[in-house]
Amino acid sequence: MSEYSLIIIGGGLSGLAAGIRFARFGGSVLILEKHVIPGGLNSYYFRKGFLFETGLHAMTNFADPTDKHAPLNRLFRQIKLSRKKFETHEQRSSLIHFPDHSLCFSNDFNLLREEIASSFPSEIDGFDKLQQVINDFDAFSPGPWISTRKKIAEYLRDPLLIDMLLLPLMVYGNSDEHDMDFGQFVIMFRSIFKEGFFRPHGTMKEFLDLLVDKFKSFGGEIRYKSQVVSVEKKDQVITGVTLSTGETIGCENIISTIGAPGTWDLVALPHEKDKFSGKMSFVESIYLLPHHERGKILSDHTIIFYSEKNSLHYCRPKEPVDPDWGVICFPENFQGLPPGEHFQVRVTNSANYELWKNASPAEYKLMKQDWGEKSKDITSKIIGNYRQNIVYEDSFTPVTIEKFTGKAEGAVYGSSFKIKDGKTPFKNLFIAGTDQGFLGIVGSMLSGVSMVNQHVLMGQKLEKEKR
Repeated sequence: MSEYSLIIIGGGLSGLAAGIRFARFGGSVLILEKHVIPGGLNSYYFRKGFLFETGLHAMTNFADPTDKHAPLNRLFRQIKLSRKKFETHEQRSSLIHFPDHSLCFSNDFNLLREEIASSFPSEIDGFDKLQQVINDFDAFSPGPWISTRKKIAEYLRDPLLIDMLLLPLMVYGNSDEHDMDFGQFVIMFRSIFKEGFFRPHGTMKEFLDLLVDKFKSFGGEIRYKSQVVSVEKKDQVITGVTLSTGETIGCENIISTIGAPGTWDLVALPHEKDKFSGKMSFVESIYLLPHHERGKILSDHTIIFYSEKNSLHYCRPKEPVDPDWGVICFPENFQGLPPGEHFQVRVTNSANYELWKNASPAEYKLMKQDWGEKSKDITSKIIGNYRQNIVYEDSFTPVTIEKFTGKAEGAVYGSSFKIKDGKTPFKNLFIAGTDQGFLGIVGSMLSGVSMVNQHVLMGQKLEKEKR
């Protein structure tokens, strides 16, 4: 039986970051990824000669390289990447679009504050007080669930402004329906409004290649097409994993990045799995347009968060898709990003997993076409009619997400019940990624790093001290 100090289940961003961090210190580490490429929720695929990215609308937590305490720069130090050599492109601006008001924001937080002062003058003092609460709040320590809607209602009175502020933060990282934990609200507020959006110069493929190369340079091993079907244990201690091929691999520690439900399946704890089921999943459509058509649609912004109603209903819809609110992203609309041959529009809407899962193949295909057209009807009102100029389009559903990421029911942001310390009922099995509570690309990677630092490396240090 092979023996590793650490096995990481899942080759997504949290898994790769965890692997790099541990391999830096010379420990034997193996990443097991069930697909043929890494990335998980943030990966890529090819269709008709085009490279499509999954997940990378924009990275959050932008920071100047000189800001040593910023999450992005702390992450790069932990995994030994050069932040100064990492070329980034900041967003131009983004828009929160509701019927009666719109708010523009950028990586300069003052713009959002000025927009609120202009559109909601009676709310600006309360907004400033809320900011101070956000600055002082410890969002990363375990604690009770706190209703964001109740908390911010202590400072803001206008329900429209509250919904407008919640939409980008919820759709970028909230697993709850209707409300969100205040700790998650604080994390997302800082990540999106305080720090802001950016993207790396290259593609997601190039970013993943960089991470895999760094991992291997420290002696780490990664195996693709290696699905873990069970975790072996003795009493409350994990001893190894068994793959779908029947091979068993021994280890001292495991970090699972496949979500709590998937992890409980592997260790045969169905009673634990039930409380971790997530509800929020999405349908996303990607449209390629000729570059010369760019000027014919409203594309000055990087991302548009829109709602067709003045009240936000953030929940799993009763129909296959809810096109009344969502996200319109223009992945080329970042400062200094050179134009490509085509201009891309990505539209994301909430979706009902059960309806997609239970559809026959014929029904599934018709649902994609029907709801895609309904989504275009609404988004065309916002950015202009782009449908007649589409060169190529593709889409994925909650079923696609579940198949390629292992996220139960396609729940992109996992369970509303987060395991902030990453601990499980087994003393050497830890959760990293979505269900550990760090979201977004930077957050996911910091999650993997923090689990290695807090549990695996610290555990090894304590064992040495005992000797």
